[in-house]
Amino acid sequence: MTAGLVRYLRMYAQLGRYTLAREMAFRGNFLVKVSVEIIWLGILLAFYATVFAKTSNIAGWSEPQYLFFVGCFFTLNGIIETFFLENCNDFAELVRTGDLDFLLVKPIDEQFLITCRRLDWGTMPNLLMGGAVMGVALWQMGWTFDLVKSLTFLVTFTCGVSVAYSFMLLLTALSVWMVRNQSLMEMWWLFSSLARYPKEIFRGTWAAPIGIFFTFVMPILLVVNVPANAMVRVIDPRMVVFTVVSTVVLFWISRRFFLHALRSYRSASS
Repeated sequence: MTAGLVRYLRMYAQLGRYTLAREMAFRGNFLVKVSVEIIWLGILLAFYATVFAKTSNIAGWSEPQYLFFVGCFFTLNGIIETFFLENCNDFAELVRTGDLDFLLVKPIDEQFLITCRRLDWGTMPNLLMGGAVMGVALWQMGWTFDLVKSLTFLVTFTCGVSVAYSFMLLLTALSVWMVRNQSLMEMWWLFSSLARYPKEIFRGTWAAPIGIFFTFVMPILLVVNVPANAMVRVIDPRMVVFTVVSTVVLFWISRRFFLHALRSYRSASS
């Protein structure tokens, strides 16, 4: 098992080196992509600064706490965009052209090769910027190191990444039957937009069912809310356990469904 893990890590490093070399062949495009991400974060921070100039909290979140939430979202979204999004977007084209055949004959796990073969280095700075925003937020709060909170944050943040990846994998697998996945990826942006907000805002007569559905049925609201709450507010053991269980279940379901989709694929030669 260890030898297999080392093999996959070495392979992933080589894939990352290859995609970086391709990215650097068009440095202008790379710099534009990085600039867009910086501008987007700046606009997001300016918007929330304007909001907090008019109020002291949003749904019970103070300004430093909400700043940490935004940084957490930006980091998680950066991980998804850097490591998985481009690959999942390209899957429909692989199906349409039959190029998926060449990947399926490789002596390697199909899910790994299809969803991890490229890295989008242009969005990699999002991880650093998101981490910097979280650091500034903790500094503003005068946060002191807490081992339990830190470990809970790391575990639930990893779970959040896995949940987001699982949803994306489910949408990607549908491309085997739908061939084009533009509308499916728009649904992913809907999910990521929901993850951008604290679940506490989904209260009231009309909003409560939305919050319940996207917390306990399609738990996309867990991916940022639970780790951010654990780090800068209060740890809810029940939500932490639910997040871990949901992660395991969703990852298993998404992998089973993805492998089923590959079995249903009709190659270009058939």
